[in-house]
Amino acid sequence: MKGKILFTAAILMVFFLGTAQALEFSADTIMSSSGRSVKGKMFMKDKKLRMESEGMPGYSIMRSDKNVIWMVMPSSQSYMEMKSDPANRPKTEEKVQGEINRKKIGEEKINGHPTEKFEVSYKHNGKTGKIYQWMATDIKFPVKTAATDGSFSQEYKNIKMGGQPDSLFEVPSGYRKMTMPAMPMPQAPTGR
Repeated sequence: MKGKILFTAAILMVFFLGTAQALEFSADTIMSSSGRSVKGKMFMKDKKLRMESEGMPGYSIMRSDKNVIWMVMPSSQSYMEMKSDPANRPKTEEKVQGEINRKKIGEEKINGHPTEKFEVSYKHNGKTGKIYQWMATDIKFPVKTAATDGSFSQEYKNIKMGGQPDSLFEVPSGYRKMTMPAMPMPQAPTGR
């Protein structure tokens, strides 16, 4: 179940990064999927993003400026490195990735921020979907995103706009790099 929520978080991250401008902030996050929620913390500085999730043994750093993602595990003072898709780096336009239509459907106050609520249609992997997006008019980014069918949502609380230390977006000194575990290849059956 936690894996499904983390996958949903990755999808939501693509939606968020599609609207990001050169923002610097920190925020508490709540990601919900299939009736379960995971709380976390997010830090952003330009093309650098750090995500921490409650109950996880480490955190991830996405460095779009280097096309890399680091999975950092403090308990073992180690990290793993994966390539990042440059297409997922923060964009400057205020659109969801794959957006095909946007319709304003109201205004609401979310966590103290005045927002405009939009219904957004998008295409992803050849399929069309719809989400609601609450765009804060005071800080110019979505403070909440949710599937129109209620299957997932992500919300930002306690948003602190302003400079973030560069050290948040680096692997700590002295941590050792681990290799990604290899998946066993299936053996072809031998005929007799």
